[in-house]
Amino acid sequence: MPLALVLIVLAASWRIVGAHVPALANFAPVMALAFCGAVYFRNKRLWLVPFAALTLSDLYLDHYYATVFHEEWSWPSVAVRLACFAFALPLGALVASKKNWLTLLGGALGCSLLFYVATNTDAWLRDPYYVKTAGGWLQALTIGRPEFPPTIWFFRNTLASDLIFTAGFALTMEFAAQRRGAASLLTKRAAA
Repeated sequence: MPLALVLIVLAASWRIVGAHVPALANFAPVMALAFCGAVYFRNKRLWLVPFAALTLSDLYLDHYYATVFHEEWSWPSVAVRLACFAFALPLGALVASKKNWLTLLGGALGCSLLFYVATNTDAWLRDPYYVKTAGGWLQALTIGRPEFPPTIWFFRNTLASDLIFTAGFALTMEFAAQRRGAASLLTKRAAA
């Protein structure tokens, strides 16, 4: 459980730093933790770590965005994000049953794409700025609102962070398994 608490603090802190450093916006380890937690942790209680990190950091980010951008916290948007993280759990469990480097990559890509499409579709549906047409939806998915950076940049950061943190987490877990003498993807590759 101490590892879970450390991961909560680090993941929440990373998201909060991203709010203050625009280049790190959407570059966070939370989705990778949700996905890899389901891949590697047999104890399903540890799967709650990313949800706790998301909730804690959303509490701070709610206050930050409300004061900086004069926005209100949106429970439907929070629910969409939580649903995306919840989707990472069965996907991670599925990958765990057929774990190899390709399924890990595919799972991380799937999580990134789902998060990007779902959160930008939510923005398109709820933000009165967007025209409720296919063109408006495409705008929400690509350039977004003119006063903010293009949403495709946020996807770039989401995808990069999901791939980097998934790779880092998987390599760490596989190296630890190899050191214990347990089956690992690293030993499978060496044996091939």
